[in-house]
Amino acid sequence: MTRIPVGSIESFVRSLFKIKGFIPLHEPTFRGNEKKYVNEAIDSTFVSSVGRFVDDFEKKIEEFTGTSRAVATVNGTAALHTAFFMSGIKRGDLVITQALTFVATCNALHHIGAEPIFCDVSRVSLGLCPIAVEKYLTANADIVDGHCVHTKTRQRIRAVIPMHTYGHPAQLDELQQICEKWSLTLIEDAAESLGSFYKGRHTGTLGDYGVLSFNGNKVITTGGGGMLLCRTIDSGMRAKHITTTAKIPHPYEFVHDEAGFNYRLPNLNAAFGCAQMESLTSFLANKRALAKQYRDFFSESDVQFVEEPSYATSNYWLNTIICPNKNYRDQLLTTSNSNGVMTRPSWRLMSRLPMYESKLHGDMTESIYLEERLVNLPSSSSEAYL
Repeated sequence: MTRIPVGSIESFVRSLFKIKGFIPLHEPTFRGNEKKYVNEAIDSTFVSSVGRFVDDFEKKIEEFTGTSRAVATVNGTAALHTAFFMSGIKRGDLVITQALTFVATCNALHHIGAEPIFCDVSRVSLGLCPIAVEKYLTANADIVDGHCVHTKTRQRIRAVIPMHTYGHPAQLDELQQICEKWSLTLIEDAAESLGSFYKGRHTGTLGDYGVLSFNGNKVITTGGGGMLLCRTIDSGMRAKHITTTAKIPHPYEFVHDEAGFNYRLPNLNAAFGCAQMESLTSFLANKRALAKQYRDFFSESDVQFVEEPSYATSNYWLNTIICPNKNYRDQLLTTSNSNGVMTRPSWRLMSRLPMYESKLHGDMTESIYLEERLVNLPSSSSEAYL
């Protein structure tokens, strides 16, 4: 195995994207009906929380993912919070998730009053490791009156939340089996995995709830936005009611039957999303073509390109490498960013952040290993770069 000079990686990235100036990590692509649909929304005067594009966007996501009901929200964090609320997660509950994740996962838990238990990730997927979860539960939990309870704190462990890291699906069959054994709810943080499939099923549709994000750096974007994927139509109807201020339909009266959330996605953003969905298939094809070129480039080196798991089809949202050591990672990050090629390390582990460092956790060997070595490379999907 050969050691690739960090400067050679920068040169290869430039050869792929054919840009002399700054190369972003993941910029959006606008080539279709974005302006047309947004102008239609403006002309309709329905630019805020209602309008036909919101309904159309939800239907397009339902058709693409195969979910029973999709509920549009103002961002992915709002969708996460709604998923937790719908799952019955309450103040003082514990929820098992991974420390190698974006902070929104834990922030949404914090705002509903729950606390994370951090378990290790798997090198297979970079997502929550079922072996680590089962090991933690066996050592630290009991079933009491049909509920999973932490042995020492006596808090209820309510759910398991894997995150499909950089678009690579986690090991969902094994996690589902654990949830069934320990009476836990499975909620998929699929924020990064639109277009990723686990054994032929779209991510976010195997758990009770799944969450997508349409931030500006995602595979498709609405500028800001999210989507809650619901396993049943009834749960979807309930989620739609809760996220739209729990307002009961009436010709003119303002009647709300409970304390709901104002998490509605504006019609302007949904219009943008409808146009982006029309290009999604080609975006995904371009991203797979880009991933192949990265994979081939690193194939004979001691830098490991992160490939989709054998059981999955990944959207390759961000092309990711595992460097041979932390020093090499730091050299690559410093050299590339100083020369206008945007690269990024993994997130700092949630268990290292001041607001979450005191939370319960299991062994974190793989998470620490990856935190010190992961680098995300430019991954924009425009065919102009390929």
